[in-house]
Amino acid sequence: MKIALRAVQDSDLPAFFRQMTDPEAVRMAAFGPENPYDRDSFAVHWRRLEDCSEVLRTVVADGAVAGSAAVYGTAGEREVTYWIDRAYWGRGVATAALRALLTEVPERPLYARAAADNAGSLRVLEKCGFRESARARGYAGGRGEEIAEVVLILEE
Repeated sequence: MKIALRAVQDSDLPAFFRQMTDPEAVRMAAFGPENPYDRDSFAVHWRRLEDCSEVLRTVVADGAVAGSAAVYGTAGEREVTYWIDRAYWGRGVATAALRALLTEVPERPLYARAAADNAGSLRVLEKCGFRESARARGYAGGRGEEIAEVVLILEE
């Protein structure tokens, strides 16, 4: 499978909305829009991501929109985030996309956060060189409750 990153196009947004309203993906990602199934909340979330992202990309797998990936935040505290269509889980797409993003953004340190029980995302981050730096608790809109999260750092 050929994985690539490209600039986000307006025509990608319906695919992102579909991906970000998949109930299993919402549960696993946990953190996202306050009301993940509402188009207006999605639009606000997406505008906020566009406004604060240094790099915002569409993940393309064999020509299809497979998700999104971004680096956002202020210098010295920048975080990576990604959302991959559930149809591509377990196929190496997230790892390939994150590696491509990290090549595009050589700045270090970079941070990431994941729900503590999201083993798939934690594995992707670890394969890309991130290491656990802290544990925290935060409100997860995708679950409607406070949950444990892992904070990771990439220093090299």
